[in-house]
Amino acid sequence: MRVIVLGSAAGGGAPQWNCACAVCLDGRADRTQDTVAVSGDGTVWYLINAGPDIRSQILRTPDLAPGPGLRQTPVRGVLLTTAELDHTLGLLSLREAVRLEVYATAAVTEALAPVRSMLGHYTDLRWRAMPVRLDGGLDLDRLTVGRKRPRYAADLDGADWVSALRLTDRRTGSSFVYATCLPAWTAEFDAFVAGADQVLLDGTFATEDELTRATGRPGSASSMGHLPMASSRVHAARHPGTRFRYGHVNNTNPSTADVVADGSELLTS
Repeated sequence: MRVIVLGSAAGGGAPQWNCACAVCLDGRADRTQDTVAVSGDGTVWYLINAGPDIRSQILRTPDLAPGPGLRQTPVRGVLLTTAELDHTLGLLSLREAVRLEVYATAAVTEALAPVRSMLGHYTDLRWRAMPVRLDGGLDLDRLTVGRKRPRYAADLDGADWVSALRLTDRRTGSSFVYATCLPAWTAEFDAFVAGADQVLLDGTFATEDELTRATGRPGSASSMGHLPMASSRVHAARHPGTRFRYGHVNNTNPSTADVVADGSELLTS
């Protein structure tokens, strides 16, 4: 299995176009929005989420280059973990695909009804449920970790709004967990990550009060559906055989320890 971080930032990227916080003004932050590519055989690839930066992310990743056929692409489908705009707007940029498979929960599928309607006019769109056996030798398992709805879907029902994904290589047994939107470390999530080789965790905020300290805006990390890094590190320490890294990094987060960068390759087995 191979895992490539295409984008490592939370919504808006870093630096964010309208933000004058210390991290954005520093100028060294250069992160596109949270998207990961995963493959079991190095030939068939799946995207975990499709952010607004998906076109540039694909173009700068040699493993995702088109060919050898004229309109042939190694990108087989998209695995959605939320219905948030920074995880789904890139679907519209994939409309040129001859065929596009999207995997999502019932709540996410309902919320994206307008997108499904639009995309269906451009490509052979296949919308599928999870978990599933993926092409290329991967098994996909899913765990609901949050019920936070996107703002545009506040009037919709459902419980499975935010998912963690575990991908397992059927040949080697190696496994990767993606959980970049994690509101709390529950007993169920602890069991979900147990024995995994690598885990990409929610790195949105370093501390509970980061956003207020950096920008003066009210709101804690947990109120926005994100477990701060300071809290998750305590839980991760109980799994010494697993490598934990952080993604979905907000533009106000100054942390560098265990934080992934765009283009990082997390797991090769």
